[in-house]
Amino acid sequence: MSLTIDQTPKRRYPDAGVGTTTSRSFYRVGSLAAALAAVLTPVTIAVFALWPPPYEATAKEWFDLYQDSALLGLMSLDLGFVIISILVIPVMLALYVALGDVRPAHTAIAGVLYLVAAAAYFGTNTSFEMLSLSNRYAEAATEAQRLSLLGAGEAMLATFDGTAFHVYYVLGQLAGIIFGIVMLRSHLFTKAIAYLMIAGNAFGFLLYVPEFGLTLSALSGVILWFWMILIARRFFQLSRQEV
Repeated sequence: MSLTIDQTPKRRYPDAGVGTTTSRSFYRVGSLAAALAAVLTPVTIAVFALWPPPYEATAKEWFDLYQDSALLGLMSLDLGFVIISILVIPVMLALYVALGDVRPAHTAIAGVLYLVAAAAYFGTNTSFEMLSLSNRYAEAATEAQRLSLLGAGEAMLATFDGTAFHVYYVLGQLAGIIFGIVMLRSHLFTKAIAYLMIAGNAFGFLLYVPEFGLTLSALSGVILWFWMILIARRFFQLSRQEV
């Protein structure tokens, strides 16, 4: 009697739909979105480096900036990062498709956290509101109108860095960390991709370090930029993978 041994490799976790038409479509869109975000990120950072936003400026100074260059005013109030955040949404959806069968509860929580964070962020951005107020201020005929518009501008600036922004920031970092942890449990992604996602989002919390927080948190952006390149490549590979 012969004894046969099944040498078929055992997978610890399911494929999460790898190779299906639907999953490949998600991966293809996620790959393109990640690649575009990776291209736009250094462009946005370069604009910030060359023309530092006047974050401590008054509403009147912001209105003047918008009148000098509407595009620079919009970029100074994070329009570039708004576009990047929109691009990251299909990236996160592709992650949800890839990881949904690995840790369903954790993946769902991470996905919901990111969508809530993104919605909060879009609500905090007042770049176009400030453009409208700036144009109205330039056309105002009376001092009373100008004072009213300046007050509205100050309110918009307060909203820009208000509670909703911090809700977005904290929830977004938590979502990234959870996704990264789940990626460690999946055979679809390398540990390098997973650890970069965890580290990038963890370093984001350095924003809250007194005095040097903004500078320290910039490391998060650098790490996540490398992650975006790697995840774009990996999603492209998965989009071509058959069952």
